[in-house]
Amino acid sequence: MQQIFLLTLVTLFLKVSMAQSSSGNQAPAIEIVGNKFFYSNNGSQFYIQGIAYQADTANLTGGQTINDPLADFETCSRDVPYLRELNTNTLRVYAVNTSLDHSRCMDLLQRNGIYVIADLSEPGLSINRDDPEWTLKLYERYTSVVDVLAGYSNVLGFFAGNEVTNNASNTDASPFVKAALRDTKAYIKEKGYRKIPVGYSSNDDEQTRIAIANYFACGDEDEKADFFGINMYEWCGTSSFRTSGYSDRTQEFSNLSIPLFFSEYGCNEIRPRRFTEVRTLYGSDMTDVWSGGIVYMYFEEANEYGLVEVDGDSVITNDDFDNLKSMMASISPTIRNSASYTPTSTSLSCPATNQYWSAATGLPPKPNNAICDCIQSSFACVVNSNVDKADFAPLFDYLCANIDCSGIAANGTTGEYGDLSFCESEVKLSYLLNEYYKQNGRSSSACDFSNSASLASATSTPSSCSGVLASATSESRRGGSASGSSSSRAAGVNLAPSSSPIVTLFTTVIAFLITGLNMLLL
Repeated sequence: MQQIFLLTLVTLFLKVSMAQSSSGNQAPAIEIVGNKFFYSNNGSQFYIQGIAYQADTANLTGGQTINDPLADFETCSRDVPYLRELNTNTLRVYAVNTSLDHSRCMDLLQRNGIYVIADLSEPGLSINRDDPEWTLKLYERYTSVVDVLAGYSNVLGFFAGNEVTNNASNTDASPFVKAALRDTKAYIKEKGYRKIPVGYSSNDDEQTRIAIANYFACGDEDEKADFFGINMYEWCGTSSFRTSGYSDRTQEFSNLSIPLFFSEYGCNEIRPRRFTEVRTLYGSDMTDVWSGGIVYMYFEEANEYGLVEVDGDSVITNDDFDNLKSMMASISPTIRNSASYTPTSTSLSCPATNQYWSAATGLPPKPNNAICDCIQSSFACVVNSNVDKADFAPLFDYLCANIDCSGIAANGTTGEYGDLSFCESEVKLSYLLNEYYKQNGRSSSACDFSNSASLASATSTPSSCSGVLASATSESRRGGSASGSSSSRAAGVNLAPSSSPIVTLFTTVIAFLITGLNMLLL
């Protein structure tokens, strides 16, 4: 009887031990040394063997805008065996629904040694290359993604932008992305999360690819990218290291001081894709500079980049899948160890302004909700709440043709940013309406605009706002300036720091508060 009892205990112990082993963390946090990734637990080098993993939103219902694969356990548990067949260790997810639970999928991926790089934006809420801003809503979106994923050790990093600047005509958008990157890194630090890398994913534009990589890799540690990805589609069909252009790209980026990888790859001009570039990407010609790549993509859709077709619970692999599986099974990249690795390049100069590059090194200020709320409470004339945002543009155009709009402007070429440049459009418009109202004798007719504006029922600035407003100007000027010139985003008005009307408004409010306090003390 005792022998049976002991045998039962031993069996239970073995089962518990096996369960603990199988559910253990197979994805220790990834760390960065120089231009390479390393496992934090043993210091061995980590190469990204990735798949872009997110279906489109065509079949979504109920007004959803994000098809989040990390929140769908049935889908991710169905697909993990196929991802394992491809020796996948990283997934790129382009949008995360922060209102959903991701724990089951993230834990499953963790147990299978699969990491995630998540884009911080979402459809309709990202930095617009044609009218770039770094606003409160964007900051809240980006930090909300950090909050829902920061607790998982298999989050390799975040992308603060994807192909925002995509040619020489919109390089002025890059300072806004770099500000987003800076503020996301600062938020991770402020919240006490582990040091999760934040980077950028660029296109492969001939005129800007070198400058943009250097731009995001240069500067102080708190504002530069931790890694840099390039969406690379140069190798099509049967090619070679030299013929494809990979040799030239490797030489061009040989001095980049942060990890570099293909954030997308897999040209589909010739199908089935043979993926012969895989052996080169993970071979000796490239691994000194590159840290792997992410194949685009898992799901077959109208663009014909998929590795599998999905029909309900059924997954059908195609020739692309088989070819990629064969190639990934054949690689054996050189593995370094962080303890014995010494980076050859640790810093990089920012790119000079030229005909193809005109992005300021001075960045937009961090969005500050307190500043926007405090200044809004002092407006006498405000936009009516029933005015649709689609109708804001004509009001902005009229106001900026008649008064100085530099207080709300942001210029990524000169590096000059107005004190309210990060506030939402309602606050900016109310600020301009209030300035117009004051400059036109505070007449009620100057606060109407065909019933688009009205006088506030009461205007008062809380005493708690004095310190906030006093610091607002210095916060907004941190961006400084850079060479080059261009019109501002607000009716062609460039910011003039020495005479900004918002500074006068801040000064007036603070003086009023100080006077009131002195009277009380007397």
